Amino acid sequence: MRFAVLGHPIGHSKSPALHAAAYAALGLPWSYEAIDMTPDALPAFIAGLDGEWRGLSLTMPLKRDVLPLLGTMDQITELTGGANTVLLDAEGGMLRGFNTDVYGVTESFRAAGVDSLSTVRLLGGGATAASVLVAVARLGASRIVVATRSPEKLGPLIALAELLELELTNEPLFGIDNAFVPDAVVSTLPNGVELELELGEAPRRSVLLDVAYEPWPTALAARWDAAGGTVIGGLEMLAHQALAQVRIFVNGHQNAALDDERAVFAAMRAAVGLPN
Repeated sequence: MRFAVLGHPIGHSKSPALHAAAYAALGLPWSYEAIDMTPDALPAFIAGLDGEWRGLSLTMPLKRDVLPLLGTMDQITELTGGANTVLLDAEGGMLRGFNTDVYGVTESFRAAGVDSLSTVRLLGGGATAASVLVAVARLGASRIVVATRSPEKLGPLIALAELLELELTNEPLFGIDNAFVPDAVVSTLPNGVELELELGEAPRRSVLLDVAYEPWPTALAARWDAAGGTVIGGLEMLAHQALAQVRIFVNGHQNAALDDERAVFAAMRAAVGLPN
């Protein structure tokens, strides 16, 4: 069976290392590679896949562009408007879309000892932000403040927040109100974005999840850590969402646990330098 992660750019991806470790631990002779892919080339690429192909991982900027190509999608994909996993159904001949980013966020918080949230500040309003909204709602959040440079593009997030019964407000990315100190801050900003955020009390009272992971640490994560705060790195989220992808590729569903899953996940984490 063949698998690949598609995106642009893709050279930094750790997904091949994670998946190769998982399939080796499971004793499966499967291959997984990284392929640079732009949205305009995606339909022809998928149409040309033969019977050797079992599944695809999708990263930016493809998570929304793949939707018209899917035959079915799970509920989380419908909610978030983005799929990061595609399973090629050999029997039905259709593409099944899944979103494992939500699982990646929730399990990253839980692994850090955060089982519930009430208030969240979200930095950035792009495609990953929708998955964050669903994830924090599942952890009990009732209020989220989104800091973004483009408030006019927040329509889909506002509609999703209403559906999830989340109170959502907006603030300028470069004019954050430090009087509001949430339970967690989640940054979905691309690595390299310089954000001169006045941290104040936040590192002592909030957990930071920064979804970026290459290079690491980001400037924000380094400052947060230096201030004594708890930081969850993007590689943690990547590893957890990859585990859910492996479940899908092996068992057809992200909630169907793998055989000896603890050992499989330990091998995946070791492959990218994460502690167990």
